[in-house]
Amino acid sequence: MADMVIVRKQGLYCVPGDFYIDPWRPVERAVITHAHGDHARVGHAHYLSAESGVGILKSRLGQDIRIDGIEYGARIEHKGVTISLHPAGHVLGSSQVRMEHKGEVWVASGDYKVEPDRICAPFEPVRCDTFITESTFGLPIYRWQPEQAIFDDINAWWRSNAGQGRCSVVFAYSFGKAQRILSGLDASIGPIVCHGAVEPLNRVYRAAGVNLPPTAMVLDVDKAALKSAIVIAPPSAAGSSWMKRFGDYSDAFASGWMQLRGARRRRGVDRGFVLSDHADWPGLMMAIRATEASRVIVTHGSIPVMVRWLRQVGLDASGFDTEYGGEDTEAAESGEVAGVAELSQAAPEKTDA
Repeated sequence: MADMVIVRKQGLYCVPGDFYIDPWRPVERAVITHAHGDHARVGHAHYLSAESGVGILKSRLGQDIRIDGIEYGARIEHKGVTISLHPAGHVLGSSQVRMEHKGEVWVASGDYKVEPDRICAPFEPVRCDTFITESTFGLPIYRWQPEQAIFDDINAWWRSNAGQGRCSVVFAYSFGKAQRILSGLDASIGPIVCHGAVEPLNRVYRAAGVNLPPTAMVLDVDKAALKSAIVIAPPSAAGSSWMKRFGDYSDAFASGWMQLRGARRRRGVDRGFVLSDHADWPGLMMAIRATEASRVIVTHGSIPVMVRWLRQVGLDASGFDTEYGGEDTEAAESGEVAGVAELSQAAPEKTDA
């Protein structure tokens, strides 16, 4: 049987269904897994997403896009392909795309993480014959601590800075990461200030029923109060004139890459918090195993390493070359070297597939 999903110059293409999944060139019909810019782009004639992702997609792509939203688990049929969307646990509205045609099932994961959080529906394993998985952190060195431990560290750092009269600034991606950090902050410590790129997305999350603490724009906070505030800003704000408002501040960066030696130094920040909205190595292995798929296709990230490992544990594995790569995708050559070395020394077991 021919492959249900292939790569075309426009993106991942479902052949029998005649639609694309997160295409990177304009197409007639696009199924969107989530609203990060590398997966959701302008110019498509028609969009389909999870109902919970419609608001965020409109806020990022334009209110006038033609988009249909469906509830998680609901099934629709298009040209003989039964399509359903299932929670990916990545960001608000993130989905895995299940496609069934003539008894064969494929699932495209988009981006995902398996640890539940407070701001989006938790990851749902979906059984399939072929699973298309991301591999952003697809190396054995990546193993996340529970998110509450990270939130405790952030709050303790903020509390210490506030006690010294220093503003705390956390650089985090505006969509998803920023709201996840907000959900774990102890608002009793001081004011919570958000950059202009973050605050509009906070409103979309709140409109979707996500509980976030009160936030303010910098001009709405008294200058003296900023000394005990925490500021959530996108990485692009670092070094900008906007930062001068905070005087003597302590800064931090929140990313899975902060697990790598030297990543914090390259960012030039005081602290690095290891917090990612992507699955770590154990999470990737657990998700793949839960699908019971006999075939796995690996996309954006550590493709060669994961493909080799999956083949070693008995799966039919290969890779797709895509144009994905946005949030949490900075180059990490030292991590690749360390991860390959660790992988080569590990003895594969069938149970780790």
